[in-house]
Amino acid sequence: MPLPDTMFCAQQIHIPPELPDILKQFTKAAIRTQPVDVLQWSAGYFSALSRGDPLPVKDRIEMPVATQKNDTGLTQGLLKVLHKQCSHKKFVDVSDLEKKWKNLCLPVEKFRDILELDSCDNDKIEWIKFLALGCSALGGSLNTAMKHVCEILTADPEGGPARIPFDTFATIYQYLSELDPELPASETETYLATLREKSESRKNGMIGLSDFYVAKKTI
Repeated sequence: MPLPDTMFCAQQIHIPPELPDILKQFTKAAIRTQPVDVLQWSAGYFSALSRGDPLPVKDRIEMPVATQKNDTGLTQGLLKVLHKQCSHKKFVDVSDLEKKWKNLCLPVEKFRDILELDSCDNDKIEWIKFLALGCSALGGSLNTAMKHVCEILTADPEGGPARIPFDTFATIYQYLSELDPELPASETETYLATLREKSESRKNGMIGLSDFYVAKKTI
């Protein structure tokens, strides 16, 4: 004999009061981030949410800009997400970083290619170096990589001068320039010396995008 259908009325169904807002924020985050694999990304989203960690969410939607035949999916927006999740530590566990990378639906092969550029051990990597390598992996020149770095690290509003402390800029620029065998060390030293003078002429010791472009033209 079949069981009778169970009937529920609205008064019998308890909806947790937090659920509507959680789902609303989740939906907004998914729309802004546009994950390739929604299920993979969702697992990372709710895992971070349950721990109170920074969420794997972009600040805004990014328009597709890739021109490569085989787009890896890596963007400035996704690197900024990783920066929010990892920058509280000087060194990050490679295994944890790889998990965050996967949760952003990025290919593991690209992650390993980036790691091979640094002589870190197998367990940890200095976060600022990984960020620098990620910006370099977006393609283009060293100047282009530094533009991404400044736009990710700056506290200025979007579209502003993208200022960061000179010491931070110099550390990253020096690191990336040493990976380019065609870039003379003397040229790097002269360039950074020019920028240092400019930063020291200001009270805040900051430099922006316009500063390092102008400095490039003067050496």
